[in-house]
Amino acid sequence: MQEIDRIPVTPETAAVYEHGWQSWSPSASYPLPARPLRPHTENSRVMNWRPDTRPPADAFWGEGLLAVDPGDGRGIVVFAAAPGADPVPSIRADGHGREVAVSADQAVARTVYPGVSSIEDALGRWAADYAAAAGVALRAESPAVWCSWYQYFREVTEDDIIENLTALDDLGLGVDVVQIDDGYQAEIGDWLTESGRFASVERLVARIRGAGRRAGLWLAPFLVSPRSRLHAEHPEWLLDGARAGHNWGADQCVLDVTHPGAEDYLRTVFGTLRRTGIDYFKLDFLYAGALAGQRAAPGATPLAAYRRGLELIREVIGPDSYLLGCGAPILPSVGLVDAMRVSPDTAPYYEPDGGDLSMPSQHAAVLTGRARAWQHGRFWANDTDCLIVRPQVEQREAWAAHVDRYGGLRSGSDRLRDLDAWGLETTRRLLRRTQVRPFA
Repeated sequence: MQEIDRIPVTPETAAVYEHGWQSWSPSASYPLPARPLRPHTENSRVMNWRPDTRPPADAFWGEGLLAVDPGDGRGIVVFAAAPGADPVPSIRADGHGREVAVSADQAVARTVYPGVSSIEDALGRWAADYAAAAGVALRAESPAVWCSWYQYFREVTEDDIIENLTALDDLGLGVDVVQIDDGYQAEIGDWLTESGRFASVERLVARIRGAGRRAGLWLAPFLVSPRSRLHAEHPEWLLDGARAGHNWGADQCVLDVTHPGAEDYLRTVFGTLRRTGIDYFKLDFLYAGALAGQRAAPGATPLAAYRRGLELIREVIGPDSYLLGCGAPILPSVGLVDAMRVSPDTAPYYEPDGGDLSMPSQHAAVLTGRARAWQHGRFWANDTDCLIVRPQVEQREAWAAHVDRYGGLRSGSDRLRDLDAWGLETTRRLLRRTQVRPFA
């Protein structure tokens, strides 16, 4: 780390904004004396933060972006990576009495926004310039989506999807996309093989489309389960030395998208799904594509491989398909997706297990979703995660208010026939297409 600036501050009113590495990495503004959020376990650090860095407990730490409000009205100072930076710099801020010392491990740009009263306003201005330099082309609006995840999780069945597809018509809900989430596939990596709970994804897609809706599908394209057929048949396609974390009861491996066989595999998977009629793709756990390891293409950097993987998928599914990123490195993804999850997962409960605010919970989703509101209408459509308002959901009124205020891509994830009168009215009101422009 090299010191790049010392900023005079008023300690009682100064604040520092940390921007996290990927969708689930906490982002927030902190008063100067505060201790910032940090991972509670090693698995959380690998899966939810930047795996190749260890942010200090006693200093602020932004991945590619950090901002300082001196607290005296002189304006906001933003330190940031340039578009396309590889690697993305880590930026540190240390409070020393009436100064904040800022350092970084790579080159960053320093921009002062005089007369700007809040960090959020300064970041919005910075993001507009960053997006223009990155060549971002926004869609005019985002679709309304029903998703299976938060009601059924991995136990979802084909009959569950059909029941809710029918309920959409019976209840008069204006949903564009029916998204089949995790649970339809035999294993992580075996995306074209159904689990025992699905007879035929292809026929189900035809039924969704026949009902006048678009068909959506969840995939984690850069992850490979050690239990999968892909892992057994093509270990040479895996990224040697990469650690993607423990999930689905196993340590997950990573697909090396620079291997010609793995590239052909991705083309086959997404080409087949697109021909089936799917034109909405939620790509999850994307951080795995940017992990370090030994690649088939010598000299390929993790970020170059990651971006190539997303570009390849877009090439195969075509420009008319909708692409939602999740668990994705934020700055390296700008310009590559239509929408982005900008927070950890929500949940039917408010507080996360163990208090780790990178883990699923309404508290975590609200904290970081609000702190990244400035990205909407500049980088992409912000996905604050699904509206869930069935009676069993804790603090459902507050969660619905958050989706109403910050939801740029609206999706619902209740069993529709479980909704009471308030839940149905709220779903009908909030589950709609939205214009992709910055929040007022």
